[in-house]
Amino acid sequence: MSKGALPFTIHNLPYGAVDLSALFQNGLFDSITGLEQDVFASAKLNAFASLPTASRVQVRAKLVEYLSKVDVAKDAEDPAFHLLTEVQMHFPMHTHNFSDFYCSLEHTKNCTAIFTTNPINPNWFTIPSVYNGRTSSLVISGNPITRPLGVFPQRDVDGKVSTPNFQPETYLDFELEMGVFLSKPIPRGQRLKIDDAKESIFGLVLLNDWSSRNIQFYEMPPLGPFHSKGSGTSISPWIVPIEALEAVACPRHTTQEPAPMSHLNWTDDAKATYNVEVSVKIIRDGQTYTLGNSNLNELHWTPFQQITHLGSAGEGLATGDIFGTGTMSSSRTNEQGEKIGLGCIYERKLQGNTLSTAPADIVDTFLKDGDEVVMEGWAVKPETGEVLYGFGECRGKVLPAVLP
Repeated sequence: MSKGALPFTIHNLPYGAVDLSALFQNGLFDSITGLEQDVFASAKLNAFASLPTASRVQVRAKLVEYLSKVDVAKDAEDPAFHLLTEVQMHFPMHTHNFSDFYCSLEHTKNCTAIFTTNPINPNWFTIPSVYNGRTSSLVISGNPITRPLGVFPQRDVDGKVSTPNFQPETYLDFELEMGVFLSKPIPRGQRLKIDDAKESIFGLVLLNDWSSRNIQFYEMPPLGPFHSKGSGTSISPWIVPIEALEAVACPRHTTQEPAPMSHLNWTDDAKATYNVEVSVKIIRDGQTYTLGNSNLNELHWTPFQQITHLGSAGEGLATGDIFGTGTMSSSRTNEQGEKIGLGCIYERKLQGNTLSTAPADIVDTFLKDGDEVVMEGWAVKPETGEVLYGFGECRGKVLPAVLP
């Protein structure tokens, strides 16, 4: 998808845990009222993210103006500049809450078919399905993921189910998602209205919600996932601001039937979501395999509806919180007619979902120790197909389980 494009350009100017105080001290932001001196002094972006949208827009405009005039060779010694190769990335926000959605219709169809629980529960079409995760699982791209241990039974060659044991996960999976960081806080007892949803989003990152399928299937009834989702949730380190995403705003790809309830009804259909192409590959034994390509705009429930649902019941929202969009699977096919749009390995267990660009034994092995999962995202102009910028990488390598 990159087609030689650079991920980080003046079109996105993503934010990371990098100090902008040098530019502040040089007076670049003097004309912006209400910008306190310590807003860029922290190692986290919460103070900046919580500013009014108008203030963040002005900061971005100043940065674009400044960088448009920079001579890289001449200004290389400026203390405001750092070589990307010499920067160690850190988690960019102080995060209180993490939630993960289940909002791809293709993903849900495939999962319910494998579970043999058809039809899809009607509530899935009424509200965005979501669960509360744990912030301890959140890690920045590049951190390895140790194969988790948990309780589940095994099947022998005759199909007989063994007694559940505490053992290393054998069906470790990825989930191709995007993460949405929150900006404007909502006090407890108040609700977020959908017309204000965009102002409550700081920006987007790539997100891999690593999933232990055997542990998940055994522990889910009746309360849902727990340890199966706690081993790791990787994100790309650079947050692409909501302002940059305006250039790739587009209609939702799917039709919402029945129509959303009034508090979830987004009326600007032309800008219902964003045209972000995403992909996932694994590197195994030195070979790179393509496992999926999809798009944010193919989710049934959009990020605006998701964040509105999060803030609809009065629990409150905090600056720096993050939610995952849910696995972004689509029904798209490749030139061979194979389903290339699936966003996890588990869906490929369904008959007819094999993929020639994946390892031949992928549905038997899932992720093996030593496999490295690499996700990318690219913002694409809906009208022209022009690649404007990227989200960088969300990368993680599987390490062997630490046995008791």
